[in-house]
Amino acid sequence: MPKVRSVFLSDIHLGTRACQAERLLEFLREHPAEQTYLIGDIIDFWAMSRSICWSQAQNTVVQKLLRRARHGERVVFIPGNHDEALRDYCGIVFGDVEVVDELVHETADGRRFLLIHGDQFDQVTRHHRWVAILGDKAYDLLVRVNTWLSWGRRKLGISGYWSLAGYAKRKVKTALNFIFDFEESAIHHARERGLDGVICGHIHWATIRDLGGLTYVNCGDWVDSCTAIVEHFDGRLELVTWGEPAPQRLLAAPPASMQTAVPARLEETLEV
Repeated sequence: MPKVRSVFLSDIHLGTRACQAERLLEFLREHPAEQTYLIGDIIDFWAMSRSICWSQAQNTVVQKLLRRARHGERVVFIPGNHDEALRDYCGIVFGDVEVVDELVHETADGRRFLLIHGDQFDQVTRHHRWVAILGDKAYDLLVRVNTWLSWGRRKLGISGYWSLAGYAKRKVKTALNFIFDFEESAIHHARERGLDGVICGHIHWATIRDLGGLTYVNCGDWVDSCTAIVEHFDGRLELVTWGEPAPQRLLAAPPASMQTAVPARLEETLEV
Protein backbone atom coordinates (compact mmCIF):
# COMPACT_ATOMS: atom_id res chain seq x y z
CA MET A 1 0.00 0.00 0.00
CA PRO A 2 1.20 3.57 -0.67
CA LYS A 3 2.73 5.26 2.35
CA VAL A 4 1.30 8.67 1.43
CA ARG A 5 -1.58 9.94 -0.64
CA SER A 6 0.36 12.50 -2.71
CA VAL A 7 3.94 13.58 -3.36
CA PHE A 8 4.79 17.08 -4.64
CA LEU A 9 8.21 17.70 -6.20
CA SER A 10 9.68 20.69 -7.99
CA ASP A 11 13.00 22.04 -9.27
CA ILE A 12 14.80 18.73 -9.73
CA HIS A 13 16.90 20.21 -12.59
CA LEU A 14 17.72 16.98 -14.37
CA GLY A 15 20.57 17.46 -16.85
CA THR A 16 22.75 19.46 -14.46
CA ARG A 17 25.72 18.53 -12.31
CA ALA A 18 23.99 20.01 -9.26
CA CYS A 19 20.97 17.69 -9.46
CA GLN A 20 20.96 15.39 -6.43
CA ALA A 21 19.33 12.45 -8.18
CA GLU A 22 20.70 9.83 -5.77
CA ARG A 23 18.94 11.43 -2.80
CA LEU A 24 15.76 11.85 -4.82
CA LEU A 25 15.79 8.14 -5.63
CA GLU A 26 16.11 7.34 -1.92
CA PHE A 27 13.16 9.59 -1.18
CA LEU A 28 11.00 8.05 -3.93
CA ARG A 29 11.73 4.52 -2.69
CA GLU A 30 10.53 5.50 0.78
CA HIS A 31 7.42 7.35 -0.42
CA PRO A 32 5.19 5.30 -2.72
CA ALA A 33 2.05 7.33 -3.36
CA GLU A 34 -1.27 7.39 -5.16
CA GLN A 35 -0.38 10.64 -6.92
CA THR A 36 2.92 12.31 -7.83
CA TYR A 37 2.94 15.92 -8.96
CA LEU A 38 6.03 17.30 -10.73
CA ILE A 39 5.69 21.05 -10.34
CA GLY A 40 8.15 22.52 -12.82
CA ASP A 41 11.87 22.75 -13.61
CA ILE A 42 12.10 18.98 -13.63
CA ILE A 43 14.42 19.09 -16.66
CA ASP A 44 16.76 22.07 -16.95
CA PHE A 45 16.80 22.98 -20.63
CA TRP A 46 18.42 26.35 -19.77
CA ALA A 47 21.50 24.66 -18.34
CA MET A 48 21.52 21.91 -20.97
CA SER A 49 21.80 24.57 -23.69
CA ARG A 50 25.23 25.39 -22.19
CA SER A 51 26.37 21.87 -21.23
CA ILE A 52 24.71 18.57 -20.39
CA CYS A 53 25.42 16.40 -17.37
CA TRP A 54 23.13 13.36 -17.38
CA SER A 55 24.12 10.69 -14.90
CA GLN A 56 22.84 7.14 -14.54
CA ALA A 57 21.02 8.19 -11.37
CA GLN A 58 19.19 10.92 -13.28
CA ASN A 59 18.22 8.38 -15.91
CA THR A 60 16.90 6.11 -13.14
CA VAL A 61 14.78 8.98 -11.76
CA VAL A 62 13.02 9.29 -15.12
CA GLN A 63 12.55 5.52 -15.35
CA LYS A 64 11.16 5.34 -11.81
CA LEU A 65 8.62 8.12 -12.46
CA LEU A 66 7.50 6.47 -15.70
CA ARG A 67 7.22 3.14 -13.89
CA ARG A 68 4.98 4.73 -11.26
CA ALA A 69 2.68 6.03 -13.97
CA ARG A 70 2.70 2.68 -15.75
CA HIS A 71 1.71 0.86 -12.56
CA GLY A 72 -1.38 2.98 -11.99
CA GLU A 73 -0.08 5.90 -9.94
CA ARG A 74 -1.24 9.26 -11.22
CA VAL A 75 1.77 11.29 -12.39
CA VAL A 76 1.22 14.91 -13.45
CA PHE A 77 3.91 17.13 -14.94
CA ILE A 78 3.48 20.92 -14.74
CA PRO A 79 6.30 22.59 -16.73
CA GLY A 80 8.26 25.49 -15.26
CA ASN A 81 10.41 28.18 -16.83
CA HIS A 82 13.50 25.96 -17.17
CA ASP A 83 11.46 23.34 -19.06
CA GLU A 84 9.02 25.83 -20.61
CA ALA A 85 9.42 24.21 -24.05
CA LEU A 86 7.14 21.46 -22.77
CA ARG A 87 4.32 23.95 -22.18
CA ASP A 88 3.52 23.56 -25.88
CA TYR A 89 2.41 20.02 -25.04
CA CYS A 90 0.02 20.81 -22.18
CA GLY A 91 -3.11 18.69 -22.43
CA ILE A 92 -1.21 15.72 -23.86
CA VAL A 93 -0.35 12.45 -22.07
CA PHE A 94 3.16 11.01 -22.59
CA GLY A 95 3.80 7.49 -21.30
CA ASP A 96 0.83 7.78 -18.90
CA VAL A 97 2.22 11.10 -17.57
CA GLU A 98 -0.23 14.01 -17.83
CA VAL A 99 1.24 17.35 -18.94
CA VAL A 100 -0.78 20.37 -17.79
CA ASP A 101 -0.11 24.08 -17.31
CA GLU A 102 -1.66 24.11 -13.83
CA LEU A 103 -4.04 22.02 -11.75
CA VAL A 104 -6.37 22.31 -8.77
CA HIS A 105 -5.69 19.50 -6.29
CA GLU A 106 -8.20 18.58 -3.59
CA THR A 107 -6.70 17.13 -0.43
CA ALA A 108 -8.28 14.29 1.51
CA ASP A 109 -9.76 16.78 3.98
CA GLY A 110 -11.43 18.79 1.22
CA ARG A 111 -9.05 21.74 0.79
CA ARG A 112 -8.38 22.92 -2.77
CA PHE A 113 -4.86 23.95 -3.78
CA LEU A 114 -3.60 25.51 -6.99
CA LEU A 115 -0.61 23.57 -8.32
CA ILE A 116 1.58 25.86 -10.42
CA HIS A 117 5.33 26.24 -10.88
CA GLY A 118 5.39 29.88 -9.84
CA ASP A 119 7.48 31.71 -12.43
CA GLN A 120 4.19 33.46 -13.28
CA PHE A 121 4.59 35.37 -9.99
CA ASP A 122 8.24 36.30 -10.64
CA GLN A 123 8.47 39.70 -12.33
CA VAL A 124 12.17 39.23 -13.11
CA THR A 125 11.61 35.98 -15.00
CA ARG A 126 8.58 37.39 -16.82
CA HIS A 127 10.00 40.73 -17.91
CA HIS A 128 13.81 40.55 -17.60
CA ARG A 129 14.82 37.13 -18.86
CA TRP A 130 18.54 37.99 -19.15
CA VAL A 131 18.63 38.92 -15.46
CA ALA A 132 16.95 35.62 -14.60
CA ILE A 133 19.53 33.69 -16.64
CA LEU A 134 22.38 35.58 -14.95
CA GLY A 135 20.87 34.85 -11.54
CA ASP A 136 20.55 31.19 -12.48
CA LYS A 137 24.27 31.03 -13.28
CA ALA A 138 25.12 32.73 -9.98
CA TYR A 139 22.94 30.27 -8.04
CA ASP A 140 24.57 27.35 -9.83
CA LEU A 141 27.98 28.68 -8.77
CA LEU A 142 26.85 28.91 -5.13
CA VAL A 143 25.60 25.32 -5.23
CA ARG A 144 28.91 24.09 -6.67
CA VAL A 145 30.91 25.93 -4.01
CA ASN A 146 28.57 24.47 -1.39
CA THR A 147 29.46 20.97 -2.58
CA TRP A 148 33.11 21.60 -1.65
CA LEU A 149 32.13 23.22 1.64
CA SER A 150 29.99 20.18 2.54
CA TRP A 151 32.93 17.89 1.75
CA GLY A 152 35.17 20.00 4.00
CA ARG A 153 32.63 19.96 6.84
CA ARG A 154 32.40 16.16 6.67
CA LYS A 155 36.19 15.86 6.76
CA LEU A 156 36.27 18.08 9.84
CA GLY A 157 33.56 16.02 11.50
CA ILE A 158 31.00 18.83 11.49
CA SER A 159 27.52 17.31 11.46
CA GLY A 160 24.37 18.75 9.92
CA TYR A 161 23.67 20.40 6.60
CA TRP A 162 24.56 24.01 5.87
CA SER A 163 23.47 25.76 2.68
CA LEU A 164 25.55 28.59 1.24
CA ALA A 165 22.72 29.54 -1.12
CA GLY A 166 20.25 29.55 1.79
CA TYR A 167 22.62 31.68 3.88
CA ALA A 168 22.90 34.22 1.05
CA LYS A 169 19.12 34.40 0.73
CA ARG A 170 18.68 34.94 4.46
CA LYS A 171 21.31 37.67 4.67
CA VAL A 172 20.58 39.64 1.49
CA LYS A 173 17.62 41.91 2.15
CA THR A 174 16.74 42.15 -1.55
CA ALA A 175 16.47 38.36 -1.75
CA LEU A 176 14.19 38.26 1.29
CA ASN A 177 11.95 40.97 -0.12
CA PHE A 178 11.74 39.02 -3.39
CA ILE A 179 10.72 35.85 -1.54
CA PHE A 180 8.05 37.61 0.51
CA ASP A 181 6.68 39.42 -2.58
CA PHE A 182 6.58 36.10 -4.43
CA GLU A 183 4.65 34.42 -1.62
CA GLU A 184 2.13 37.27 -1.37
CA SER A 185 1.59 37.26 -5.13
CA ALA A 186 1.00 33.49 -5.18
CA ILE A 187 -1.51 33.68 -2.30
CA HIS A 188 -3.30 36.65 -3.89
CA HIS A 189 -3.74 34.59 -7.07
CA ALA A 190 -5.15 31.65 -5.11
CA ARG A 191 -7.52 33.90 -3.16
CA GLU A 192 -8.88 35.47 -6.36
CA ARG A 193 -9.78 31.98 -7.58
CA GLY A 194 -11.54 31.04 -4.34
CA LEU A 195 -9.01 28.37 -3.38
CA ASP A 196 -7.57 27.37 -0.01
CA GLY A 197 -3.94 27.78 -0.98
CA VAL A 198 -1.17 27.23 -3.48
CA ILE A 199 1.57 24.61 -3.88
CA CYS A 200 4.44 25.79 -6.06
CA GLY A 201 8.22 25.80 -6.54
CA HIS A 202 10.50 28.09 -8.56
CA ILE A 203 12.32 30.03 -5.80
CA HIS A 204 14.01 27.02 -4.14
CA TRP A 205 12.68 28.04 -0.72
CA ALA A 206 10.77 25.18 0.91
CA THR A 207 8.09 26.11 3.42
CA ILE A 208 4.53 25.61 4.63
CA ARG A 209 3.02 28.88 5.84
CA ASP A 210 -0.33 30.39 6.68
CA LEU A 211 -0.75 33.74 4.92
CA GLY A 212 -3.95 35.63 5.57
CA GLY A 213 -5.95 32.47 6.20
CA LEU A 214 -4.69 30.64 3.11
CA THR A 215 -1.90 28.06 3.00
CA TYR A 216 1.26 28.80 1.01
CA VAL A 217 3.36 25.74 0.24
CA ASN A 218 6.67 25.65 -1.61
CA CYS A 219 8.29 22.32 -2.51
CA GLY A 220 11.87 23.61 -2.47
CA ASP A 221 14.36 21.87 -4.75
CA TRP A 222 16.66 18.90 -5.40
CA VAL A 223 19.89 20.76 -6.11
CA ASP A 224 20.48 22.27 -2.68
CA SER A 225 17.92 21.63 0.06
CA CYS A 226 16.52 18.25 -1.17
CA THR A 227 12.96 18.91 -0.03
CA ALA A 228 9.49 17.67 -0.97
CA ILE A 229 5.91 17.99 0.20
CA VAL A 230 3.83 14.91 1.00
CA GLU A 231 0.11 14.64 1.69
CA HIS A 232 -1.03 12.02 4.17
CA PHE A 233 -4.29 10.13 3.87
CA ASP A 234 -6.03 12.48 6.30
CA GLY A 235 -5.08 15.53 4.18
CA ARG A 236 -2.19 16.74 6.34
CA LEU A 237 0.69 18.30 4.42
CA GLU A 238 4.26 17.63 5.50
CA LEU A 239 7.56 19.15 4.43
CA VAL A 240 10.31 16.52 4.19
CA THR A 241 13.98 17.48 4.02
CA TRP A 242 15.92 14.49 2.69
CA GLY A 243 19.46 15.34 3.71
CA GLU A 244 22.32 14.60 6.03
CA PRO A 245 22.64 13.17 8.59
CA ALA A 246 19.00 12.02 8.61
CA PRO A 247 15.73 13.13 6.97
CA GLN A 248 13.93 15.97 8.74
CA ARG A 249 10.15 16.28 8.75
CA LEU A 250 7.97 19.29 9.42
CA LEU A 251 4.30 18.46 9.81
CA ALA A 252 1.78 21.23 9.25
CA ALA A 253 -0.82 21.82 11.93
CA PRO A 254 -4.45 20.84 11.27
CA PRO A 255 -6.19 23.31 8.89
CA ALA A 256 -8.32 24.95 11.60
CA SER A 257 -5.27 25.88 13.65
CA MET A 258 -2.65 26.23 10.94
CA GLN A 259 0.21 28.38 12.14
CA THR A 260 3.21 29.74 10.27
CA ALA A 261 5.65 26.88 9.80
CA VAL A 262 9.09 26.92 8.23
CA PRO A 263 12.02 24.50 8.30
CA ALA A 264 14.30 24.91 11.31
CA ARG A 265 17.15 26.44 9.35
CA LEU A 266 14.82 28.99 7.74
CA GLU A 267 13.26 30.31 10.94
CA GLU A 268 15.60 33.26 11.15
CA THR A 269 14.15 34.51 7.85
CA LEU A 270 11.13 35.81 9.71
CA GLU A 271 13.35 37.76 12.10
CA VAL A 272 15.08 39.85 9.42
